[in-house]
Amino acid sequence: MPASDLQIDWLKCFVAVVDAGSLSGAAHEINRSQSAVSMQMKKLEAALGRQLLSRGPRHLQLTDDGQTLLSYARRMLALHAETQAAFHGEELSGRIRLGVAEDYAARYLTPLLKRFSPRYAGVEIELTCEQSTALIPRVRSGDLDLALVSRDSAQSGSFLFKEPMVWVGSPQFELWRRDPVPIAVYESASLARLYAVNSLTQRGRQFKVVYNSSSLAGQVAAVEGGLAIAAITQCTVSASLQVLGSEHGLGSIEPMEVSVLRSRASRGSKAVNGLHAFIIGALRHQVE
Repeated sequence: MPASDLQIDWLKCFVAVVDAGSLSGAAHEINRSQSAVSMQMKKLEAALGRQLLSRGPRHLQLTDDGQTLLSYARRMLALHAETQAAFHGEELSGRIRLGVAEDYAARYLTPLLKRFSPRYAGVEIELTCEQSTALIPRVRSGDLDLALVSRDSAQSGSFLFKEPMVWVGSPQFELWRRDPVPIAVYESASLARLYAVNSLTQRGRQFKVVYNSSSLAGQVAAVEGGLAIAAITQCTVSASLQVLGSEHGLGSIEPMEVSVLRSRASRGSKAVNGLHAFIIGALRHQVE
């Protein structure tokens, strides 16, 4: 076999080692012996001619070459799984009541559904787009089957990735120069609001809330209209907005933890099982 060939099993081992932080953890995850995982890693490094992992104080750490490979490996494994499903996957049918937080609809869910829907034409998806604070209770009550949300606790759904939060303003108004600085915020239960206020407090900035809205569109309108600056997810920043940072007297904001949440009542649905697995395979760790 040419040294340049990369086997899927090697890549599976590599990703498992990275996620588990150790050879033993990866062995448990993929049901192989630790020695087998070690051998797969050696073959992968030999094929690439690069060291991918180094031993840190507590667990294995990625080298620069390992970090580069990780992004490719995750995409290759996701495409491999997708290809298998296309030819050998189970036929699915039924209705799925799916929710998505407004922030993640265009950037993450729409491309995913463009791949899922043609393959599983027998699945009818009923989509609801709201804020996470509205979607999470609906999943827990069984009113929705699945939802892509900013999770409200470590136990809320299957973790996918962290979405950065950024301050945005309009370059036409430069409201960040004001003291107190005017801000637009989400509803009182929103984590985005809490994180924004915490960021300003930690920075020692005085602020005043001049606009309340439960929608992303409302936040953007307040910023573009020169009413306030706002804290929004990075994936929703448009060309009309200016990202603000320390040079504008603003500090970093805690990122959102994005997860896919499913209802207990949907556990027996093969259609929901299929979409749930598809979302995890497509989005988990893809944003790094």
